[in-house]
Amino acid sequence: MTFLVLLASAAFRSSLGVLLVPIEEDLGWSRTDTSLAVSVNLIVYGVAAPFAAAILERAGVRRTAIVALALIAAGCLVTVVMVEPWPLWVAWGIVIGLGTGAVALVFGAIVVNRWFAERRGLVLGIIGAAWATGQLVFLPLLAAAAEAWGWRAASLLIAVWCAVLVPLVALVLRDRPADVGLLPYGAVEAPEQEDTPPSARAAVARAVVVLRAAAPTRPFLLLAGTFFICGWTTNGIISSHFVPAAHDHGMSATVAAGLLAVVGVFDIVGTIGSGWLTDRFEPRVLLAVYYGLRGTALLAVPALLGTEVEPPILVVVALFGLDWVATVPPTVILCQAAFGPERGGIVFGWVFAAHMVGAGAAAAVSGAMRSASGSYTSAWLLAGALAVAAAAASTVLPRVRGRAVAPTA
Repeated sequence: MTFLVLLASAAFRSSLGVLLVPIEEDLGWSRTDTSLAVSVNLIVYGVAAPFAAAILERAGVRRTAIVALALIAAGCLVTVVMVEPWPLWVAWGIVIGLGTGAVALVFGAIVVNRWFAERRGLVLGIIGAAWATGQLVFLPLLAAAAEAWGWRAASLLIAVWCAVLVPLVALVLRDRPADVGLLPYGAVEAPEQEDTPPSARAAVARAVVVLRAAAPTRPFLLLAGTFFICGWTTNGIISSHFVPAAHDHGMSATVAAGLLAVVGVFDIVGTIGSGWLTDRFEPRVLLAVYYGLRGTALLAVPALLGTEVEPPILVVVALFGLDWVATVPPTVILCQAAFGPERGGIVFGWVFAAHMVGAGAAAAVSGAMRSASGSYTSAWLLAGALAVAAAAASTVLPRVRGRAVAPTA
């Protein structure tokens, strides 16, 4: 059920690129109008994650998922009847930003930490693959719906999907194994639980308290810093600028978009495989390998992009896919090991927020570098260098295999 909830969130995220142009053409809006909605959504989506993690502790997983799905459905319905840009900014940017932020990867991390004492890495990999699966499943479906019946039909499709999930979540999803008389998978005794915040305000305050306690520590600074670079080198430059960069080299937009679809296919394999590996190897070593391979691929892009798809660029695209979300399982495990199973979810929320800030910064900086030089070469080289730096930083993260690591200043 958690997989399906994340799939619904991924459905909206995959719709952004599909619906922008049809909305602009139908309503006569500018790219500035629609891009503002996307920017607000990205910011709210990232900032909401740590607070959502705290509220999850107060309201529970099931109620949070229900409210989040309702917000996504409501936001999509508002867009169907809008005639001015500002409802798009509110619906896509704020309402859906809050909804998707509440059921982002932080949501999955908390569910896994509560329900699994063993095989956490593998389950995190499967849940993380929901994002790639959502894009693979919904992107062509939404594109076909928008082309055949208009963008409003595509928006309604997302709303209906989320609405259908609400009663299923209410019936099936439970907050903790103890609610149905079970222990977490692989546990021999019930885990200790921290006190539940007495109110939503207290839950939000707890998110801030956890940040204050975690922020000065070396594990947090390293995890947030490397995940900032993770966002920079995925959503920030590849999602935002790969197609325009390929176009600069004479490749058609359709072919370049097809290469990004290949990224999605390999992402499923890479994320699940990363979860399996995280259960068996040091997470910090895995992160070093992932970021190192990503850096190598990014540094090679300027030399390999051309008018046609050659085998070397396919290898690079496959590397992008294999480690796109592969960083999530080891990062979640490191957060949980360093800060505990309860606070670890909130800490990962803040680390995830750093990821989205990195993505936003990369989108702006890479575009500015392209405007200044007339080429994306410097942007690719900067991203590759940052990924290599993240690989080096990962090697000095605390060892966590087989034991919890106390945060150190």
